Amino acid sequence: MRPIAALSLILLSACPLQAAGPSLEQIFSASFPSDLVAAPSGGKVAWVLDVRGARNLWVAEPPEYKGRQLTHYDKDDGQALGGLAWTPDAKTIFYVRGSGPNRQGENPNPTSDPAGAEQAVWRIATSGGEPVKVGLGSSVAVAPKGDGLALMRGGKVFWAQLETDKAELTPLLQARGTARQPRWSPDGNRLAFISDRGDHAFVGLYDRTSKTLRWIAPSVDYDNEPVWSPDGSRIAFLRIAASSDVTLFYSKLSAQPWSILVADAATGAVKTAWKAREGAGSAYHEIEAPTQLLWGDGDRLVFPWEGDGWLHLYSVPAQGGEAKLLTPGDFEVEYVTQTPDRREVIYNSNQDDIDRRHLWRVAVTGETKPEALTRGQGIEWQPAVLSDGKGVAWLQAGSRRPAEPMIRFAGAATQSEAKLLAPGTIAADYPAAALVEPEPVIITASDGMRIHAQLFKPRDIARGERRPALLFFHGGSHRQMLLGWNYGSYYFNAYAMNQYLASKGYLVLAVNYRSGIGYGLKFREALRQGAGGASEFNDVLGAGLYMRDRPDVDPTRIGLWGGSYGGYLTAMGLSRASDLFAAGVDFHGVHDWNVGIRTFVSNYEPLEDPDQARLAFASSPLSTVDTWRSPVLVIHGDDDRNVAFNQTITLVEALRKKNVDVEQLIFPDEIHGFLAWSHWFEAYKATADFFDRKLKVSGSGKH
Repeated sequence: MRPIAALSLILLSACPLQAAGPSLEQIFSASFPSDLVAAPSGGKVAWVLDVRGARNLWVAEPPEYKGRQLTHYDKDDGQALGGLAWTPDAKTIFYVRGSGPNRQGENPNPTSDPAGAEQAVWRIATSGGEPVKVGLGSSVAVAPKGDGLALMRGGKVFWAQLETDKAELTPLLQARGTARQPRWSPDGNRLAFISDRGDHAFVGLYDRTSKTLRWIAPSVDYDNEPVWSPDGSRIAFLRIAASSDVTLFYSKLSAQPWSILVADAATGAVKTAWKAREGAGSAYHEIEAPTQLLWGDGDRLVFPWEGDGWLHLYSVPAQGGEAKLLTPGDFEVEYVTQTPDRREVIYNSNQDDIDRRHLWRVAVTGETKPEALTRGQGIEWQPAVLSDGKGVAWLQAGSRRPAEPMIRFAGAATQSEAKLLAPGTIAADYPAAALVEPEPVIITASDGMRIHAQLFKPRDIARGERRPALLFFHGGSHRQMLLGWNYGSYYFNAYAMNQYLASKGYLVLAVNYRSGIGYGLKFREALRQGAGGASEFNDVLGAGLYMRDRPDVDPTRIGLWGGSYGGYLTAMGLSRASDLFAAGVDFHGVHDWNVGIRTFVSNYEPLEDPDQARLAFASSPLSTVDTWRSPVLVIHGDDDRNVAFNQTITLVEALRKKNVDVEQLIFPDEIHGFLAWSHWFEAYKATADFFDRKLKVSGSGKH
């Protein structure tokens, strides 16, 4: 590699970064819609809208479909809102406000409210009025008769009777393990659920009439995702084979094959409807859907599988048989829902547009080819089909225009006939026109792998001018940055930040490194990734060299930033290539895999496998901290449930011993994905200020 010091021969004279352009507050003020769901009747849809941290419930209904706000929370208090559930008559919506507790039983309280915080279920009439608190809990399942609901609290199932004015919670059943995924039978007399026992899980079936509980085919395996047949006579569920291997943050192309089981709800007799074949794709990977199994028309089960190396939809007869591929091609399916008549599935994928998402439809029988519902330069996700089947709603964004809810009715000839559900939620003066169109780029990693990325290039670069550059690495790592506003709030925010950095004059490259989604199984489960060898560092290095060699980049002023897994890769770049990377910002990154794995696998014990533990540490930034010279800003919330706060403590201690310039921004009581909008704003402002101080130099920028 050409030494960076040799590049000091480039003559530089005074060249401040671009000062004009929208402010961070202007760009970051974009509202974020989520949790779009259709009502079971009446053609209504509802969603959550986050405006600068104030999260509220919205609804739209026929015939106008003009969105209106139902709740009126007006503070950036860091309290999440989601988990929407309708009553059968669509007159009431339930929602969950607040987030779940950590291992110490503490609910997130990111604004340090002296009154504390809670996670509770609320209800509100779609006609308006004040919300009513149902009780503490989450995971709402409204009974089909509308007389009550089941919810989860402390891993137990509670019942709330709704025929009275005041709902009172009573225990519905008490059982060992953590109960989740409550699913009512069509007649509302039985409740299927999962009882998670840690290293195994059972399907439970509770009968409200007889007040009895029995287990469906209990085994040593991990059962998951129960779904009822339309007539309520059977229950289908997934069975994931038992495994004691610690595979998190290691490549996992295969495993003991998973299967789909179907049980007779009356007798408990079980038969295997389908089983994945051995080899690549035999490990289960999820889609984004209310249930991972859909019981389609013609008694067919629709499910996701990576049998051909891409995450696709298949269907199989519930009585067993050969699986039918519904979505063939080199692309991945992500958000999936079913039409009310159960004849079709509506999904989004990156078919024919690898770095975007569009909507498609296909019959559950697979007798017809998938049909595109949307095309173009937008990104569409989270489809919701109206209860009468006469329309589809979805969330949509572009490269410049942030996300909004849309609807298109049956009979519409073109995508242009779709309409906004809530015009005006994006302010008229939002600086969309000042944003840049990110360019698709394919770079070569230092080991030769081709890596997709998006380049944000400032508008005003003059011919021959060299600007400072930044690499961005997303978290996950099973995520993908797109050619537009992202569908996840964490990455939606990061996209806004990359636009802001470009407006300030930085060239920004968002790198979709190996182990991310969107490019197939072999890419996502790339060999020697993460704790198994840090092969993603090849992508970090390749991206840095790509930027160094661009004629519009000042090779002495390349920085990098990212959060979570992106923070890990930022720290890897700084610890292993400080001659290439002049500065970095590390949001809650992993710095020692032996600590990071334990956060997710509580029984992980490095001493049980010293060779694996040594490899995990050798794949960590702390193993090469001796060669870390570049300044860094570390940002972390001390109630982080994904990356332990002591990961940052340990890194700062090590860097101080090496006299590395380390700055810190710490948010007391904040979690991993910051809940308070003000904290994101403060963190991004600090990031931009840090790079301005560390990467601004005197120079003309001319070469």
